[in-house]
Amino acid sequence: MLTGTETRRLARGLVVASHAAPAVVVTGLAAALAAALGSDGFTIVLVTLAVGTGQLSVGWSNDWIDAARDIAVGRTDKPVVAGLVTARILRTAAFAALAACVVASLALGVVPGAAHLVAVGGAWAYNARLKATVWSWLPYALSFGLLAVFVVLAAPGSRVPAGWAVVAAALLGVGAHVANTLPDLEDDAATGVRGLPHRLGRRASGVLAPCVLVTAVAVVVTGPAGSPGPAAWAGGAVAACLALTAGAIALARPHSRAPFALSMGVAVVCVVLLALAATDIAVAR
Repeated sequence: MLTGTETRRLARGLVVASHAAPAVVVTGLAAALAAALGSDGFTIVLVTLAVGTGQLSVGWSNDWIDAARDIAVGRTDKPVVAGLVTARILRTAAFAALAACVVASLALGVVPGAAHLVAVGGAWAYNARLKATVWSWLPYALSFGLLAVFVVLAAPGSRVPAGWAVVAAALLGVGAHVANTLPDLEDDAATGVRGLPHRLGRRASGVLAPCVLVTAVAVVVTGPAGSPGPAAWAGGAVAACLALTAGAIALARPHSRAPFALSMGVAVVCVVLLALAATDIAVAR
């Protein structure tokens, strides 16, 4: 039986290990996009549950799988190293969240559910192996792109996502991956993790991240039918400024987490623009 202090400590460890900030952002953006596409309340709840539990499973599996590496380099910011939670508890929590994700995803239909489960599977593959290879960017591209597919397929009507919207989501995922990796390049390399950003080096990756994000913004602004309106241009300018600022900070302050936070800001602005162009991101089959 856990004491009150031990329960609070465990809860804190689970929250930290879930990578709560990006998990909340991704889940919220999926729910917002579902609403913009005209999904009913029940569908929005299921999308939120599916994406939320999927994100929890990814976060917890990441810290469970990386526990030995984190201990080796003394990552005291990690809950396992700090003694807040054990790798075994994170493993159990990750599989429990994954089971809930499977149920919620398939409740929205076999096809959209399968799309989302492949997206989550891609993220698990990144945690388990691909993060240490030159293909580290691929799970992010696949998972973010399929997240857009999932939300559109789960929405009412017989519609599929426009190709440009899927490309934009995939680019946002790749940009976020590079920005998220930059602060930990040395620690990762010390434990044998050599993804694409590690192989390119800090300077090249610091330039690559904003370039990919700005490209995603350009696709979001110019993808919908017709000429972009004032809101699209204004939103695109804001998102581009955030992306360029992320790149500048990454080069000036190598260990700062701000570039990843700014990349999430870019994603938020882009989803707002996608919501404004909801009639163009989902097309009839």
